[in-house]
Amino acid sequence: MSAVRLLGSLAGKRGLVLGIANEHSIATGCARAFAAEGASLAVTYLNTKARPFVETVTNALPCEILLPCDVEAPGQLEAVFDAVTQRWGKLDFLLHSIAFAPTADLHGRVVDCSAEGFARAMDVSCHSFLRAARLAEPLMKDGGALLAMTYQGSERVIPHYGIMGPVKAALESVVRYVAVELGPKGIRANALSPGPIATRAASGIAHFSDLLETATRAAPERRLVTIEDCGTLAAYLVSDAARMLTGTIIPVDGGEHLLGV
Repeated sequence: MSAVRLLGSLAGKRGLVLGIANEHSIATGCARAFAAEGASLAVTYLNTKARPFVETVTNALPCEILLPCDVEAPGQLEAVFDAVTQRWGKLDFLLHSIAFAPTADLHGRVVDCSAEGFARAMDVSCHSFLRAARLAEPLMKDGGALLAMTYQGSERVIPHYGIMGPVKAALESVVRYVAVELGPKGIRANALSPGPIATRAASGIAHFSDLLETATRAAPERRLVTIEDCGTLAAYLVSDAARMLTGTIIPVDGGEHLLGV
């Protein structure tokens, strides 16, 4: 399904996209929508192994900056923002689409989660958004938009989603606090909550195919959300048209959250 155009709503804007893994990533759908609306982009890749998969996406985009960014590697996130500062001197929007939990902790019971696994999941999936927001703040002199990715496992127990449920709940709370703290500077913070999508990250969730089937049955539209659906909404949220939306968690799942069981 092709993305819906918003008539150049991001023309002249510059955005940073964190979290593209390959062409199937939610962040890919968002980056393509940002580009289609006229934005110039900076994009990161996790490591050397991941770079070719990310370049498959960025080669077709107005990507002016492409750098490695493992948020667990000291200095890498800061280096990305240094590059943005040197190249552009400003930033209009930021997409954070990064999540991780150690396999043993993701597949086990939440009550059995190790302290180390919990801390890593929180650091990569939640605290890195705070770090990025803090680094973006001085670059958003004329205001801006921060956007995170969450999932309804934050609000209700999703089978096999494990420790990521509590981690996403923390991320959503962080988004609300950031919206209040940075609001006086004209910086907005929101989160998209897509329904299940067959991405590389989702492949780590046990019985994920069952989750897709359940979501399809529960959604009033009887279909799964696509990365293009996510991209269209993301482009709107970082545009000036959404200037009065902040601190909001927005489902994009065809209504599946209304009836999901």
